Amino acid sequence: MRQRLLIIGAGFAGMYAALSAARLRDAGGVTSDELEIALVAPEPRLVIRPRLYEPNPETLTAPLDDVFRAIDVIYLQGNVETIDTAARTAEILGAGGARSTVTYDRLVVATGSRLFRPDIPGLAEHGFSVDQYDQAVALDQHLHRLADRPASATRNTVVVAGGGFTGIEVATEMPERLRAILGKDAAIRVVIVERNGTVAPEMGPDPRPIIEAALRDLGVETRLGVGVAALDESGVTLSDGEHIESATVIWAAGMRAAPLTAQIPAELDRLGRLPVDRELRVHGVPGVFATGDAAKAACDDIGHDALMSCQHATRMGAFAGNNAAAELLDVPTAPYHQEAYVTCLDLGAAGAVFTRGWDCMVEMVGETAKKTKQEINTVWIYPPKAEREIALASADPERVTDL
Repeated sequence: MRQRLLIIGAGFAGMYAALSAARLRDAGGVTSDELEIALVAPEPRLVIRPRLYEPNPETLTAPLDDVFRAIDVIYLQGNVETIDTAARTAEILGAGGARSTVTYDRLVVATGSRLFRPDIPGLAEHGFSVDQYDQAVALDQHLHRLADRPASATRNTVVVAGGGFTGIEVATEMPERLRAILGKDAAIRVVIVERNGTVAPEMGPDPRPIIEAALRDLGVETRLGVGVAALDESGVTLSDGEHIESATVIWAAGMRAAPLTAQIPAELDRLGRLPVDRELRVHGVPGVFATGDAAKAACDDIGHDALMSCQHATRMGAFAGNNAAAELLDVPTAPYHQEAYVTCLDLGAAGAVFTRGWDCMVEMVGETAKKTKQEINTVWIYPPKAEREIALASADPERVTDL
């Protein structure tokens, strides 16, 4: 009797779940008629989300059709609207509005995350972001339209709300992006607004002097210890009353798991993530695995949880797909672990900074780190070649993101 493993999401976690499940199926000599692996997503493509702060975001996707065909994974186009974990079914709304119900024997929830937008007056109407593909494209189009406006402080000023990893990458890229559009002599102003008392608070003290020096060299201003109170057509008002005139306010503060996790009968964490065991099974929900940004998972035995990052999503996806398939094939599962942790923060024209370890100790800076960042962004995070042997070999859980 045919069994079905259903994966929701074609991001880094979903893609690697499909690759890893197909790898284990192939290793066991099991056919796709015996174990069907199906993946549901709006489009058969991987959005290279870590690069959406760059110019030309419309180029930052990679097709997955050929990869899925090469490894005998069925692609189902649409959005999952309803999950019934008791009946083990998922209702899919297709691209043309047609609805269908798919049964599953094992489910992998790899629905990713979304930028958290608080109820700040004017944010929905006047704020931009680089969180999702369409949002990054909209920002890029807006930046190019600025060239049609007369020069002014409002036109030339960008405010980035959030001084974490994404906010810094957006802000440090912005001077070069704007001068390419408005002219090399344009008086560009970029301001980071961060509620904490420091930029990059999650990265700790070791890389901070390098980041602060890069911001100074690029002329990026900071407003620390304050938040955004309101946005309007003229710009942004901060919580201390300061008003900054700006035609471009970019929100880059806070993430939450995509809302489909709320349909799984489990107690979500404060970020909307599903609690999972070391094999990435959702606690108390038989047959359901969660991975990537949808899962709250321990990645070692000393208290570190996986972060909402491409680095963690790829490896978690490989373990989730492997383990979901392993249960159906009646072979041993493998506990997820990810002791290594690195960051590589792009600093625009100032280079980059590469850190290793949970305490973010600096290992590379400047152009050396920048070359590593470019290799990560243009090679490492892209899908494997659409050749069966190469694609399957890429998804060994113990080797994915083995840093």
